[in-house]
Amino acid sequence: MVAAGAGARVTLAESVRTGGDCLWTGCVPSKSLIAAAEMAQRIRESGRLGIDAGEPRVDFERVMAHVDAARARIAPHDSPERLRAEGVEVIEAAARFCGPGRIDLGGRGLTYRTAIIATGSRPALPPIEGLAEAHPLTSDNVWDLRELPRNLVVLGGGPIGCELGQAFARLGSEVTLIEASDRLLPREEPEVAALVADRLRAENVDVRLGAAATAVRAGGETTEVEVESATGKQSITCDRLLVATGRRPTTSRLGLNAVGVETTESGAVVVNSRLRTTAPRVYAAGDVTAAYPFTHVAAYHARVASLNALFGLRNRVDYRAVPRVTFTDPEVASVGMSELQARDRWGARARTVGHDLANLDRAIAADRLHGFAKLVGDPHGKLVGATVVGPAAGESIAELSARIAAGDGIGSVSTAVHAYPTFTESAARAADDYQRERYATPRVRALTRPLLAVLRLLDRSGRR
Repeated sequence: MVAAGAGARVTLAESVRTGGDCLWTGCVPSKSLIAAAEMAQRIRESGRLGIDAGEPRVDFERVMAHVDAARARIAPHDSPERLRAEGVEVIEAAARFCGPGRIDLGGRGLTYRTAIIATGSRPALPPIEGLAEAHPLTSDNVWDLRELPRNLVVLGGGPIGCELGQAFARLGSEVTLIEASDRLLPREEPEVAALVADRLRAENVDVRLGAAATAVRAGGETTEVEVESATGKQSITCDRLLVATGRRPTTSRLGLNAVGVETTESGAVVVNSRLRTTAPRVYAAGDVTAAYPFTHVAAYHARVASLNALFGLRNRVDYRAVPRVTFTDPEVASVGMSELQARDRWGARARTVGHDLANLDRAIAADRLHGFAKLVGDPHGKLVGATVVGPAAGESIAELSARIAAGDGIGSVSTAVHAYPTFTESAARAADDYQRERYATPRVRALTRPLLAVLRLLDRSGRR
């Protein structure tokens, strides 16, 4: 649509359905399921606020009907009809490069001046004995469920595994989450991983870190998952097995060799900072580049790649202020550098400051005390990273992303006026602490005391 809006003749080839993973198997269905699970948990915990509602009755079929309804409501925004109305020719067929400037679309030949590869990614199954034969659930097909699993094993403690594991536990499944490393959410700050693990365990999720599934055996209505850890081997029985151990770019059937597009060992399209591939006039955007697996990054890529492809511009992608959100409870949002990355670069000169939700008025009033905000700065106090954990963290991170993009300092978050009482204040309170550490020092007080004494004398003498 970006290219069509600029006046170009555009053909979109889609072999399955427009809208992509985000609409059909990713963001929209997962957040719809999470919303239902959050409602169940709020009902379950309402007694803490003096409202005794008891254990919620979950009708899983109706929950999934809600998921389907959300997708159906959003689908027209990405439909072939809307794209055609915007001037895009939509061909419902698989595309394959035949040679420079030529593409085959289900038997129909098409020539192009420039092309953009945006075929996304798909769930990747790890090489575990018997796993494929067990027909596991993935983020692609879990939405076909209409019966809530009694016992669910989740392989993978990244964002997808944590989100869906918590959601199914809140809806009533007995969930075991298995992660091979010694922590969840490996891209996040260590204290984030520890907090999320604690919250999952508090909600009866059996979190097993440093554990790896070594074999899977499907038999009848149950599946046996053999797990090995430092304490030995154990077999876990479940109704369903959900694999959330990563995704793989979708490139194997595109005929990329015909035009000289290089890929990595995992199948990701190799691009430069302008999103151009190794083939002339061929660009790539989104998950297929394996840069950042986020819908908002794919949209950002689309804007950069489309204009570069059409007009020969040399716009570069810049990931310094790209936020990411994991929709667990508490919600986790991050942008820019972590504290560890800053320490690796600047050592003790890196600046970090945090504020705990347990000390935030809005969090206390809402009894939502699990979380914090952390701001990371360079040696001069320029904001280079941030993490917010708590309710609406994904909304709070937007301000911090904008400030990083603008090159603002940590102090700018403090001087900006934030509505009270809100959860967005957590980052502002952290910045307040930074300002106090910077200015309310013994040296500053030693310098200001004589000045204040002189000002008091002038007041008394009436000379001011």
